[in-house]
Amino acid sequence: MNRWSKWVFYLLLFPVALGLSGWQGWQWWSWAIAPVDATETETDDRSFDIEIEDGTTARQIGETLSDEGLIRSSTAWNLWTRWQTLLDRPGGFLAGTYEISTTESMPTIANRIWEGDVKTGSLTIPEGWAIADMATYLDSEGLMTEADFLAAAQSVSPQDYPWLPNAVFSVEGANLEGFLFPDTYEVLEGMTADQLVAQMLNRFEEVGLPLYDRSRSPYSLMEWVTLASIVEKEAVVSEEREEIAAVFARRLREGIALGSDPTVEYALGIQQTPENPLTFTDIRVASPYNTYRYPGLPPGPIASPGVASLEESLNPRDTEYLYFVARYDGTHVFSQTLAEHEAAQAEIRQRIDGQ
Repeated sequence: MNRWSKWVFYLLLFPVALGLSGWQGWQWWSWAIAPVDATETETDDRSFDIEIEDGTTARQIGETLSDEGLIRSSTAWNLWTRWQTLLDRPGGFLAGTYEISTTESMPTIANRIWEGDVKTGSLTIPEGWAIADMATYLDSEGLMTEADFLAAAQSVSPQDYPWLPNAVFSVEGANLEGFLFPDTYEVLEGMTADQLVAQMLNRFEEVGLPLYDRSRSPYSLMEWVTLASIVEKEAVVSEEREEIAAVFARRLREGIALGSDPTVEYALGIQQTPENPLTFTDIRVASPYNTYRYPGLPPGPIASPGVASLEESLNPRDTEYLYFVARYDGTHVFSQTLAEHEAAQAEIRQRIDGQ
């Protein structure tokens, strides 16, 4: 008996085994495989997370789905499973967490579990986050531990990502700051920290690297991402991004220290507020990331820049301004001279202290 004749044999035999006529059997089968909630209304559509452990048999899966009210008949489930065997279908039911709706038919549910279509979610990493911010967020969401993500971000091999600057790697491990691309990612059930880091690096390679390769930027890849990360942290209002990038580029050309507060905050691991701004002691910290104390760019990025900051930092335009100071509402006052800059600082400080 070949597989097709066996399939027909079991299909015809099944209604008889149930004590039903052929027409009754087909009626029963149509009922058995239909969604538990056949009308897709807001009231009827209920979803459940079903966890299938390794080693769970097909019969046990059917019983679980039936007990949870997600399929109408475990007997029909077992028949469907038998059909797959008779048809020599490769694979089998796969372990994982599945989100199953009561508006799905039994064959739809069975096929999803057979193909391993596990529950997914989305994860958004905003522009301007440092790796430490990402690790804290991932831990708080229960997606992975902070330690696992930080370890994964330090264990990347230069052989796997030859486009990464050599300065990223050291004997202590990789420092991927700035190169974990901020974006929305699909999160599969059971995703590891290594897999997420790989996704983020691959996304930078897909989106960020072509921008640099097509440009005639005066900066190296590391310098470009570093500058873009500072622009990202400073440019709260997108309309000011181009001007901020231009100011920093001019200061770099003229050998003037960037004097960027976010670089000091990164060095100290703090975040200033209007009530608690950086102090003179803070801006004297002996860190290579302190752009008040050391001219030029810091040794690496301070956050992950988005596309807009990357684009504005490729070939910044000329500008008449050399200074800017935050108003603490997201915008800045831009100045041409130090005297103008100091006057703007004093006015803003007076306004804040007077509130």
